Amino acid sequence: MQRIITFLDGLIEKIGTVVSWIVALLALMIGFDVIIRYVFKFTYVWIIEVEIYLFGMLFLLASGYTFKYDKHVRVDIFYNKLSEKGRAWINLIGGIFLLIPWCYVVIVSSWYYSLSSFLVREASPQAGGLPALYVLKFSITLGFMLLLIQCTSQILKSFQIILKKK
Repeated sequence: MQRIITFLDGLIEKIGTVVSWIVALLALMIGFDVIIRYVFKFTYVWIIEVEIYLFGMLFLLASGYTFKYDKHVRVDIFYNKLSEKGRAWINLIGGIFLLIPWCYVVIVSSWYYSLSSFLVREASPQAGGLPALYVLKFSITLGFMLLLIQCTSQILKSFQIILKKK
């Protein structure tokens, strides 16, 4: 079980490191946009759309990495007061009955949503916009797949904690 956890965590760690470069790229794009907008008094639609794509992709593709480090939004009124086994039970039950089904629903529905966009070669409705809107839509599917991978690792870790003897 530990080998599976190590593999899944390692995969998410590598993907998170690659995705973190989106932040640098996004900062460069915004900086370039600000310069041409305020110095030259114009901008391009495609630059604004690249900023939107990168921002969306950053949050979608980093969701598993965020979950790995427990930096996601959580209501910690009771959770922090529980024992390690109590938190493991909450993570196990929440993962199995809430997160896995939700990931499944989003992955399946976003796959068909993205695929139909790809098949018609959906592009931006804006003149001068980006030609591949389906790339952003496929990021939804990929982001939730990564979240599901990390959820699986979290469930296995919870099992280990619950089964651990004192």
